[in-house]
Amino acid sequence: MSTSPAARERESSAWMLAFAAWLVAMASTLGALFFGEVMKLPTCVLCWYQRIFMFPLALILPVGLFPFDRKLVRYALPLAVVGGLIAVFHQLLVAGVIPEEIRPCTQGVPCSQTVIEWFGFVTIPLLSVAAFSIVIALLVAVHLRSSK
Repeated sequence: MSTSPAARERESSAWMLAFAAWLVAMASTLGALFFGEVMKLPTCVLCWYQRIFMFPLALILPVGLFPFDRKLVRYALPLAVVGGLIAVFHQLLVAGVIPEEIRPCTQGVPCSQTVIEWFGFVTIPLLSVAAFSIVIALLVAVHLRSSK
């Protein structure tokens, strides 16, 4: 079965977008491991939940790349969306938008504690929001490219 050059071009760009999503997931996973295992920064409950949704993406995405599976979005996007929602909640908690009584971290490290703050505003929860947002955007683009 012969495919048109346009179809091959769409599939090639979808593959590159999925590869970029994997790079972001891998960088996020390695960054989280670096912060926790090398820098020995404390990990709050919400950070653990975000890791639960990001770490599998670093393993699932390359499985859908070799060979390229258009259904990759079906099993990766739900992980990214749920992890992203947790990251947004965590960022709102750190920013003080979420009221004190809703705070989920009652034992151990407080989820509202700012462990790292670069440039006066970049925190670990903000990095997580950015990573999940980029992965979600790339996976949606993969879906749009590969479904035509």
